[in-house]
Amino acid sequence: MAYLRRPPKIKVLEAAGAIADGRIQQVSEEWFKVRSSEGDRVYSVYVNLDSNEACSTDNGTKYRGYVGYPIISVLMIKGMLPYREDVAKALAGIDWKALNEKFKKYAIVEEEVKRIASERGVPEDIIEEFKKEVYARLKSLKIRFANNCFKDNI
Repeated sequence: MAYLRRPPKIKVLEAAGAIADGRIQQVSEEWFKVRSSEGDRVYSVYVNLDSNEACSTDNGTKYRGYVGYPIISVLMIKGMLPYREDVAKALAGIDWKALNEKFKKYAIVEEEVKRIASERGVPEDIIEEFKKEVYARLKSLKIRFANNCFKDNI
């Protein structure tokens, strides 16, 4: 079974924002629905902590083979990854798709997101520290790709 690759680091911030936005819906113990920042798409997410397997119908997971932000969000909710309410609230309401389309590079999008969070009272160094902490923990999880995600399970 293949392992999911590590995501672009900005996905950690997107995941925290998704939780703060209330876009994560638990359907069963292992299945979740995650609504996109624009609200026009809903991703199916499967996470099984016993087998260390996960999958999601988001593009990053499905087509690029990395742990997408919907999976990261679920892992935060399940307590497998760190979560900070103050950081998440500062990242709430961000239209990630619009920023990605406008700036075309994750590094530029991340700088814009940090600027927004800073204006909302959470300094850039706190955002960076949170991102590094989550990413370090994510690296150690070694999540396997679960093949059952693309069935109509939820």
